[in-house]
Amino acid sequence: MTAADRSAPAGPQRDVPPSADGAGTEVAPLDVVVVTGLSGAGKNSAGRVLEDLGFFVVDNLPPALLTPMVELGARGDLRRFAAVVDVRSRAFSSDLEEAIRLLADAGHRPRVVYVHARDDVLIRRYESVRREHPLQGSGRLIDGIEAERELLTGIAGESDLWVDTSDLNVHQLRDTLEAAFVEDGAPPEVVATVLSFGFKYGLPLDADLVVDARFLPNPHWVPELRSRTGQDTAVRDYVLGQDHAAEFIDGYMRVLDLLLPGYRREGKRYLTLAVGCTGGKHRSVAIAEEFARRLNALGVPTTPRHRDLGRE
Repeated sequence: MTAADRSAPAGPQRDVPPSADGAGTEVAPLDVVVVTGLSGAGKNSAGRVLEDLGFFVVDNLPPALLTPMVELGARGDLRRFAAVVDVRSRAFSSDLEEAIRLLADAGHRPRVVYVHARDDVLIRRYESVRREHPLQGSGRLIDGIEAERELLTGIAGESDLWVDTSDLNVHQLRDTLEAAFVEDGAPPEVVATVLSFGFKYGLPLDADLVVDARFLPNPHWVPELRSRTGQDTAVRDYVLGQDHAAEFIDGYMRVLDLLLPGYRREGKRYLTLAVGCTGGKHRSVAIAEEFARRLNALGVPTTPRHRDLGRE
């Protein structure tokens, strides 16, 4: 080894040192996903799914480091970057919103996934692992959850995709994120989920649009259909064969024809259409399946999901 070799710094070398401010360096846009939401709702599980989909994922990244990490990755060979950001970072909400704005201004494509769940589900999950909520302090567990919901109000309202994990298992969570982020050539302009639900179990919080199917006769009162679901041919034919059912679906499809171009213009890539009936078993399921079939036929990748099927 020569004296020149010994005096050289360890590690990989470059012929031309980078400038301190990165001026003159061409930075390619990065596909950026920020996963945030309620503690205990499944953000880390969402991050693992994104990692399997080819994203470079950083967990518990402070908002102030989001832009530097993305710029560093863009100068390398990364094309897809995801960060899991939550209240453990403390300086959170306004910093995160500002970091996302700066990424968009720099030409990157930041998308925000907001992961949440019902209070009763979060409480059950925390009690099962016997952990305290990060914002609980000396109060009750529900106090910490409510404080976190309040803290997240701003970023929740600006999120591109809401994922309610209250009734999802890990496989359904994976299906939801794969539908939104799998790349097969050019990414789809809009990805839709049609979600059936029962009004008696509450409105789905992640719905962009809510449709009420309770104006149709209820198959629950037909003895031979009561035990079946809207996925059965007999129930489907009964529901869709009712007076005004076809007009209702046709009319709402015309509404979607008007909305979808606007969503595309505004950069909204994810649509959740919720269809409700009393129990989420018959009418809403049959109509949700029909909406999904028609949207797929129009070239809008759509997944039907049935939140309350099996609860009765």
